[in-house]
Amino acid sequence: MFQEVGKEERYMQLRKLDSSEHSGTRKLWEMVFPEDSKEFLDYYYFIKTRDNQIYVIEEDGAVRSMLQLNPYVLQIGSTQRLCNYVIAVATEEAYRKRGYMGRLLRASMADMYEQKQPFTFLMPAAESIYRPYDFRFVYAQNQEESCGQPGTMTVSISDAGLSDASAMAAFFNTHYAAGYQVYAVRDDQYYQTMIFEQQSENGGVKLLKKGIDIVGMFAYAREEESIEIREPLYLPQFESEFRTAVYQMREGQSAPAKIYAGAESGQTRKVPLIMLRILHLETLLSAMRVKEGKEINCSFAVLDSIITKNSRVWRLKNSDEDQKILVSETEDSEGVLTIGALTALLFGYQTVEETGREEGVILSPRLKQELGKLQPLHPLYLNEIV
Repeated sequence: MFQEVGKEERYMQLRKLDSSEHSGTRKLWEMVFPEDSKEFLDYYYFIKTRDNQIYVIEEDGAVRSMLQLNPYVLQIGSTQRLCNYVIAVATEEAYRKRGYMGRLLRASMADMYEQKQPFTFLMPAAESIYRPYDFRFVYAQNQEESCGQPGTMTVSISDAGLSDASAMAAFFNTHYAAGYQVYAVRDDQYYQTMIFEQQSENGGVKLLKKGIDIVGMFAYAREEESIEIREPLYLPQFESEFRTAVYQMREGQSAPAKIYAGAESGQTRKVPLIMLRILHLETLLSAMRVKEGKEINCSFAVLDSIITKNSRVWRLKNSDEDQKILVSETEDSEGVLTIGALTALLFGYQTVEETGREEGVILSPRLKQELGKLQPLHPLYLNEIV
């Protein structure tokens, strides 16, 4: 596309890069996100860009705007699906206010829809940036600051190596997976990547062991005057050992440790963290289940001004012998839901009553009752930040 600029013409092109071209976006990343270290970017452009997708807008002979999609296999109820985490949405300062971010979002979402991905997700710089594109918050993360507590360790503590990844995955899957409806599938590769990522942030992953058995683990990153801890997972009887580990790791520091995605306590606060955008609605609805012992049969219209193929009248039905939902199109609607309101409802971020009060939503009394039979995709455990 050509645009007139004085007597010159400027060529602007939106495209998805070939993987061999990914490294060419690093300059823009360094320009827009100067807080990220060389060590982190070395890791990112060596590991993460091997299998991710990067959409760019090129102008005046260079990449001026970009959006990156990092793939994760997510557990969604009883199914597993490939979904993309949106990251590095960036535009060079001189090329902002031209709608480039919106173009990149629309192009990438259209492609993901064609791949029948149920949704995409991100950690927003600000909610107001992404809500116009029908992203909604679905996950609030437990966060706290702690100085830990002095004490004597009854377990060993050490940094995880790549060979520990299998045992780490088994620890999560044995003790925690069943407690969540949506989370990134944890396997050897997941934890090997986590170890590399934390090492790039001057940290690693600590393992708490009783004998040869893992009884706790957490990722950490060191900053100049503090330490950040992410996903502390430990068996309940070893909480005091975790707190002692925090105390010991803070040696020589005055600032408390920042702990993300830990267990809920009187010291934690819930911070909205992850926003999500439904893409292929039929795929997502097919992953839903009804609550045990319930039978659903209802229909509703969905309004989606961006992915218009989602704008249909959908029917949800199951039998009392199966919690699985059969999804089809119909003509008779009992109400209307915007795609954003439906997102908050399906992922348990708001109730049916709260959804019914949203602008553009119309729910009949019967439809409210039927929607209440759905098993929300909640709780979630989405702490991926890269």
